[in-house]
Amino acid sequence: MHELITHVLHALDQVNAIIWHNWVLYVVLGTGVLFTIWTKFCQWRALTHGVEVIRGKYDRREDPGAINHFQALSAALSATVGLGNIGGVAVAIALGGPGAVFWMWMIGLAGMALKTTEVTLSMLYRNLDNPENPHGGPMFVAAKGFAERGLPWLGQLVGGIFCITLLVSTITGGNMFQAWNVADVTYAYFRIPTIATGIILTILVGMVIIGGIKRIGQVAGRLVPFMCVLYLLAAIYVLIVNASQIPDVFKLIFKAAFNPQEAQGAFIGASAGYAFLWGMKRALFSSEAGQGSSPIAHSAAKTDQPVREAVVAGLEPFIDTLVVCTLTSLVILTTFTWNRETEVKFTEPPQIVAAEAPNTWTIRPTPIERPTDALWEDASAVFVTVRADRNDKTGLDLHKLTGKIKQESDGYRIEWDTVEANRKPELVSTDGAYLEYKGATLTAKAFDRTTEGLGKWLVTLAAWLFALSTMISWSYYGEQGIVFLISEKAVMAYRVIYCLLILVATWPGLIKTDAELDSLTALGTGVMLWANIPIMLIFGRVAMKAYHDYMRRLDAGEFHPHAPPPITEVVDGKDVE
Repeated sequence: MHELITHVLHALDQVNAIIWHNWVLYVVLGTGVLFTIWTKFCQWRALTHGVEVIRGKYDRREDPGAINHFQALSAALSATVGLGNIGGVAVAIALGGPGAVFWMWMIGLAGMALKTTEVTLSMLYRNLDNPENPHGGPMFVAAKGFAERGLPWLGQLVGGIFCITLLVSTITGGNMFQAWNVADVTYAYFRIPTIATGIILTILVGMVIIGGIKRIGQVAGRLVPFMCVLYLLAAIYVLIVNASQIPDVFKLIFKAAFNPQEAQGAFIGASAGYAFLWGMKRALFSSEAGQGSSPIAHSAAKTDQPVREAVVAGLEPFIDTLVVCTLTSLVILTTFTWNRETEVKFTEPPQIVAAEAPNTWTIRPTPIERPTDALWEDASAVFVTVRADRNDKTGLDLHKLTGKIKQESDGYRIEWDTVEANRKPELVSTDGAYLEYKGATLTAKAFDRTTEGLGKWLVTLAAWLFALSTMISWSYYGEQGIVFLISEKAVMAYRVIYCLLILVATWPGLIKTDAELDSLTALGTGVMLWANIPIMLIFGRVAMKAYHDYMRRLDAGEFHPHAPPPITEVVDGKDVE
């Protein structure tokens, strides 16, 4: 079965090479810069006016919509602040190095403008046939926008294409990535079978999504603030303990963003271009800027001023990327988890030999010292670094050669997989191997290196909370795509399929490495960018006209905020009931 999955993922890599070509990233970043300038730096408006709006100063019961501004932001954040912030950041640093963090920041700033623009459009064109249950998103922007221009057929076509890409991203990044990471980190620490985790997640997600957007808004309004504060406090604690490393880490981030980062310990190196690539990819996946997903949640907000909710949306990339992702990055970098030392010691020098297939190589089964860590049990994944042909994922010539620890009657040994190369690979070090920490597990180990057990309990709990919130919100996104493509009659069948896919993602042995996982998430994020960015550019002038008109009226004092309601009412949404 895994061999079939490997072939499928290899095909996905070929597709991802096209949809994630460098010029695509330049277009996305350029679009963010364009709207940053066009809005006269809307980032500042988000950090000032946006905060006032989510505090409830502009909430009104009579406005159309289903949830208040705070709940709309929480619902959108519950989709963005997820395992992309824990596992995705770890993948970016593991493959792109410290320089990837700098490019996360850049897309985070540009993403604030992207979010503001795409949410403005979705609020302007949202469907209010049922004011208590509005529908919105880029598909409605395309349908109504092109209809206004006398091209209704084109609007339905473009909207349908977006919905298909939305469903692809829902299945991969919004669902399977989350479930797989939770199952992996739970198994790594507690040896709970991955399928058992999948069953529990399926039940919990199903119980929430049946209630629709109001139930999702209520759960998100309570869950998101709690999980963010819990995670951030733990990250700040780690940084206080490792405060002496912070200045050097910042220097390294800026240096590696523009220069090749040489291999160090478990890190196999990355060119500056690949730091840019991985930083952009993971930041886009984490913040969803430019994807067109979060406007679907924001379209449910109670307001008669479309731009007001768009300003709130601008806070998303700031919270997600510039705060949460940055803290995760600093935890990984200051604890030296990204370039850690070997953890499994060889008792005999490993020998590279030719494998059966042409141009493939492996290592003879290698005896190792008895594991002393409880997690080093039979079948634990490990890797060594070898020098061979150019590595397309880093731009340099080092590769990971993975293997599994096996317990035999006479001790422990590693049985190795294979690596493709035209010439015989060379081992970088013959001292030992590294344990393979994938995604969220790498972040958990970073916390553990500061205080033993912190990662085990904190990151496992955070992974569960983040994944649950993300899967719940993404289920709603996909649901709105189904409504547009088919009708509301198909929603229940969609919900059942969505929950069953959690079980698929956590089925033992289907996905084994972070590279395989990235093939899935990169596909989902990439196809949505291809669909949504053109919609933003085509109708951008409409959004900017509405944005500047609102800001002119705001500065003229035409809007009169009322005294903020009690924060408990805002969180529960009772201020608009």
